[in-house]
Parts: sequence; structure tokens; C-alpha cells
Amino acid sequence: MRKPLVAAFFALAIAGAGAAPAVAAPASSGAKAAGTATAGTEAAAPALRAVNLAGTVALSNCSGSVIRFPSSLDTDPALVLSNGHCLSTGFPEPGEVLVNQASSRTFGLLNSAGTKVATLRASKLAYGTMTDTDVSIYQLTSTYASIKNAYGISALTVQDTHPTAGTAITVASGYWKRLYSCNIDAFVYRLKEGDWTWKDSVRYTSACQTIGGTSGSPVIDQSTGKVVAVNNTGNEDGQRCTENNPCEVDASGNVTVREGINYAQETYLIPACFTTGNQLSLNKSGCTLPKP
Repeated sequence: MRKPLVAAFFALAIAGAGAAPAVAAPASSGAKAAGTATAGTEAAAPALRAVNLAGTVALSNCSGSVIRFPSSLDTDPALVLSNGHCLSTGFPEPGEVLVNQASSRTFGLLNSAGTKVATLRASKLAYGTMTDTDVSIYQLTSTYASIKNAYGISALTVQDTHPTAGTAITVASGYWKRLYSCNIDAFVYRLKEGDWTWKDSVRYTSACQTIGGTSGSPVIDQSTGKVVAVNNTGNEDGQRCTENNPCEVDASGNVTVREGINYAQETYLIPACFTTGNQLSLNKSGCTLPKP
């Protein structure tokens, strides 16, 4: 997990040094956009837009973002997306799912330049888990409209369809006020780290060298501006399936270790689990998030 403690500050100091070679065959380089068309091919690369930090937030120990769903209304209470391992109560146990728990956690709202413009406050933790995925979703005391009217900042929309390999993405860290750009390299059948296992994880190309404190950052599709995943981990030391050293497990049980490569958890399943008023409804038709 990308946790920001003393190790995070050390990692920031060495962030430009480059990653060691992967233990397995190296993932494709982020220097060349995976899946984009070359001259003379029929397909054209999608138009990309500049991604900034507007709508991201800084937590006490992680990054996050103010999010909405395609069906959300401006009058709905706003939501903040981060990681399950960023909960102030510590890491949820494997199989543990937290729902609708009172919370007064605060978040520093950033504008496009990364300047803090407000402190937002939660009314509850709507959902949090590290089972199958690594996500936390807080409901705020503010609506989307009140945030927009007061600070001129709109929420980021969560895409409700599966992301695509080769997509140009930006990981936007509110904790560090820093952007990391690369591509989706591939999807991992199972990503195992310590006692936790995540399904259908996003693997980045090597250009996204995220560090401690970037946990919970939105992964933004540069062509649509929508959130397609939430950043959560990377293999730091080349170890196999240990904390801070996740390993990839394929459908046949084969294990691959990619030192220096980083990962995120998809978010397209989340909108189907919220109903009118941005209220969590795990029994809603189409909702497949883990249940308590």
C-alpha cells in the first residue's frame, strides 16, 4: 500500500532516481503510449485534455477526490473517494466491509493549481473495504452545488464502464499536489499483497512512479476527464506478495513480480451501488461490491 509516513518523505527525495529492473519481464514503457495509433494506421489516438488538481483532496495520510456518479444530482451530498487502507481506523481485515459509519473526517479541497481552497467535512463513511478492491467512500456535509458555488470546483465523474488497456491516464495526488501521467498497461486477474487480494486491478506503464501519500488518488482518463480507478499500491523492493510488494496472480495461479511497477483498483462497479441522493445500496440490482 502507498502509505505516507516517514518512508513517504524518503521516497519523495529519491523519486527521480528511477526504478530497479522488474523481476519478471518488464512492463511496457510509459514513454510510448500503449495502444495509440502510429502513422499510417486507420485508428486515430483520442484527443487528450490537460488534467489538473481541481477536485482532488488531501487527507491526513493519503490522497482522494470529490466524486459524483452519472446519476448524481447537484443537490446531492457530495462524496469523497480514497482507499480502504487510508481509513483513520487502520486497515480493514480481509473480508471486512464497513458501511454507513459516522465520521467527521476532514479533507483539504484543492483547486486546479493545487492550492487548498476549503476544508470539507464528512458526515459518514458510506463504504470502506480492502476485500476484492481497496476503496473508501465518504459522504460529506456539503452538496455538489454548495461546493461549486462557494469555490468554483466541480466533482470528478466516475466512469461506469470498464477501462481500456492503452488509455492515457493521470494519477492526481492531492496529498503531494502532484500529477503522474502514463498509460494503462494491462489488467491483473488477482493482485495479492500481504493478507489482501484484489480483483481485476489496473497495472500502469512504468512512467507512473507513484510514492507513499499517493494512495487514494483518482486515476483520470485523459480523453474524458473521468475517474476510471483509484491508485493504491506498487512493488517497491521486488519481494513476492508482501506488504508494499504486491504480486500478480493469473487465473492458473502463476505468480509474477514486477519491481517498480504500480497499480490501481477499478471504480466502474461503484456507481451501480448508489441510489437516489447518493445513498449506498448494496442490495441494488447490478451492485457487485463486497457486502458485510
